[in-house]
Amino acid sequence: MLETYTGPLLPPTLLDDLTGVYTQVFSAPPWHEDAAAAQAFRQRLTTDASSDGFRAVVARTGTRVDGFATGRLTHTPLPAERAYPRVTSQLGEIRTSELLDGAFEVDELAVMPTARGRGLGRRLLHLITQTAPQRRAWLLTARHAGETVAFYRGMGWHEVDPLPQAVNDIVVFLAPWHSQATG
Repeated sequence: MLETYTGPLLPPTLLDDLTGVYTQVFSAPPWHEDAAAAQAFRQRLTTDASSDGFRAVVARTGTRVDGFATGRLTHTPLPAERAYPRVTSQLGEIRTSELLDGAFEVDELAVMPTARGRGLGRRLLHLITQTAPQRRAWLLTARHAGETVAFYRGMGWHEVDPLPQAVNDIVVFLAPWHSQATG
C-alpha cells in the first residue's frame, strides 16, 4: 500500500517509522551514518513538512514501512547547510537558479533491504515526482554510492555536468522529463 502525506504536521508514529527506516538504510554501506544523522533526519523531516510543496510517499506492508520518499519545492539561493553549498559550487549560482529554483527536490529515497528488488524504489521515485511543477524535479546523491548513482541513471535521470575544476563528490540529477535535462 502506498500513502501520500503533505505537511505541515506529520503524525508522530510516522516520524518514528520513517526515522527507523532511515536509520537502517543509511547506517549501512556506503553511507555509514550514525545515530546523530538519524536524529538530524527526524528534525529535518519535521521542519520540511511545513515547507512549500512538501510531500512524502510511504510504502507499507500491513503496518510495516518498506520504504519512503520525501521532497519539497526548491528555492534559491540554496540553504547553507548539508550538501547544498557543494551543489552551488559544482553548478555555479546561475545554473543552480536556472535548473533548480521552483523545481521539486527529492530529498530522501529509502527502501528497506528486505523490500528491494521488486521495483519499490522506482514506484516511490515516480510517485514523489509526478506532481513536480512544470515537470521539473531533481535530486542529489553522493558520487561514492555507486549502486545509487547507477539506479538513478537506469531510471533515465540525467547528471548535470559540474563546472570545470569544481569539487565533484556529489551527483546532481535532473528528472528525465525536466525541461533542461540532456542526455
